[in-house]
Amino acid sequence: MADKTVSKHLTNLERQFAATDPVLQKTAKIFQELDEIEFELGLIDNDETTARKTSWWPIVSTLGGYSPAKSDFVNRYLGVQLHTARHKFTVLQYTPQANTATLPGTALDADHRLPFYQISREIDLVASGEGSKLNSYLELVTVNSGKLKNKLLIDTPVLNPAAETPVSGLLRKYVIGISDLVLVFNDLFEADADLIKDTLAQIVAHQDANKFIFVIDHSEITIDALKRQEIAASWQRRLAELGIHTGQFIVLSQSGDTSIFDQRFNNINNDRSYRILGTLEQSIRAIDDTIFPEVEDALTTWKDRSNASTLIVLGFVVMLMLFAEIAVGILELLLDPLIGGAIVAVLIGVLTPLHVVVSRVHAKFLIKQLHKRQKQLNLSEDLAGLFEKSLSFWRILMPITDPVGKTKKNRKKLNGLIEQSKDLVQALNDQFSHGQQPEYRNQYDAYAYADQEESN
Repeated sequence: MADKTVSKHLTNLERQFAATDPVLQKTAKIFQELDEIEFELGLIDNDETTARKTSWWPIVSTLGGYSPAKSDFVNRYLGVQLHTARHKFTVLQYTPQANTATLPGTALDADHRLPFYQISREIDLVASGEGSKLNSYLELVTVNSGKLKNKLLIDTPVLNPAAETPVSGLLRKYVIGISDLVLVFNDLFEADADLIKDTLAQIVAHQDANKFIFVIDHSEITIDALKRQEIAASWQRRLAELGIHTGQFIVLSQSGDTSIFDQRFNNINNDRSYRILGTLEQSIRAIDDTIFPEVEDALTTWKDRSNASTLIVLGFVVMLMLFAEIAVGILELLLDPLIGGAIVAVLIGVLTPLHVVVSRVHAKFLIKQLHKRQKQLNLSEDLAGLFEKSLSFWRILMPITDPVGKTKKNRKKLNGLIEQSKDLVQALNDQFSHGQQPEYRNQYDAYAYADQEESN
């Protein structure tokens, strides 16, 4: 079998982090090892990579209702005056150029370095044909603001009952999932309950990820510290009734103090690193926990259906032989060593290719079901690809239901990748725990120390 070609995306990531972040550089190498395993299993194509499951950019996003609070804050905080489309998901990216440029959504869909890469495929799954209308949902805006250096801000559209569609729901869910920090403005919760139902469910689902800041906008008035605490406590109780029990609450007042936002923005690189390592470990574990069981269930169903069909045919042949025995008597021929052996050989010669054909017909139906199941599970891996690799000639004939590649060797490889990912999390932790480890001059020293400990 041909070796997996290293994805250009991974090559660029390794080059990008070589001088700035050894932990993420090593993470890219582990993704490469995972790619090789998944390629051998038929789960990804030669030019694909599992590293695209999440954005490698540090990402801040905004959620809000129909008031201008969200857009006003973005303009004030970035120190610019943007006039973005309020009905689109707008990705704001830093540029050293003085002039702001607005690029179409296709720029995001085609660039593997940016979020929303190939999102048109996902859009077509929920609304056929809408993937070709990407520019009506997305845009990329370049902004000359130092606050955006080395990070992206995704400004989500206002919640509008007339404009809310399955596509906007999909994109909002996607944005919340890939964001390291989400600024949720309180006017979101003033909207109609049915309108925010899905968004609220996403916030509740991700609340333990420490990614939400709930922004209560009173920027038109001056509020003292005690009053801000009372307002925040009131909102905290209100959101607890909606199932939201974690997250930071910030009350904006006329003073315009943004130090808390600065602190979270400055820490977002670390949040990004933990998020990527979390995605890496989830991807590794998904092979044993989700992918192999799903394909094994499909193989078991396929084997049962194929065997049942062949047995029906065999039963029909036996019935014909019984009629022949009653009509003309053929038992003596069957008991003859030479003639009987020839008849059995002919039966095997006919039934074997018939069983193979029947098996492949049943496989086509199950492949369609696996495609649907893959969408339901929101997997990027091709379940049908692993299923098809498990349909070799001898596997069709033998009672084997384990997917190809479900071996001790591969399980050992996967466990090794999990241990490597945990070591990288430890290396990240060591950067903040000077009391337990020697004080490092930089990230290279921290990572070298982790490697030294592992070798010992």
